[in-house]
Amino acid sequence: MTGRPFRVTVYASSSERVARAHLAVAEELGARIAERGWDLVWGGGRYGLMGAVSRGARARGGRTIGVILQQFIDKNVHCEAAHEMSSVADMRARKRGLDEAGDAFVALPGGLGTLEEILEILSFKQLGFHGKPVVFLDAFGYWQPLLAMLEKGFAEGFIQDHFRGIYTVARDPEAAIEQIAAAVPWRPRERDDHGGGTG
Repeated sequence: MTGRPFRVTVYASSSERVARAHLAVAEELGARIAERGWDLVWGGGRYGLMGAVSRGARARGGRTIGVILQQFIDKNVHCEAAHEMSSVADMRARKRGLDEAGDAFVALPGGLGTLEEILEILSFKQLGFHGKPVVFLDAFGYWQPLLAMLEKGFAEGFIQDHFRGIYTVARDPEAAIEQIAAAVPWRPRERDDHGGGTG
């Protein structure tokens, strides 16, 4: 990370059909990232929560770094105001670009793509591939069913208890930023399973 600003990767929906309250939270998150002097890394789209978080960052003078499929650029759904935009050929490359660019990760509400992205980054953290902060921004309870599922996994032994702590939950953008700022590199306690898999 030396030689460049701290970067926060935000996973989020591109849907334009969501409630405006969600858009306001995304925009505030982008603004607070920028106010810290951090860069925003995101999926490069200009619609939905994706668009809102990037607009919020740029409105506060922040840098925005997008990673997007070439086919989305061809469909003109990318954000032309981004400071940097990487075009990739497939979703695996896109996820890798988003993962590797981030020093921390925040999940805003989203659909199947967002679910895939945040669960993969948690899986990688469980495997010890990184120790970076991972935050669910749960302003309106959107993530509660998933968080309950994860708790069920802990309770029934499908997720080892020593992996508690691989994520935090924030009720608003300010709390998400504070959780990232306060985080130290995470390492799992000594594991007691035998397979080393993710589930």
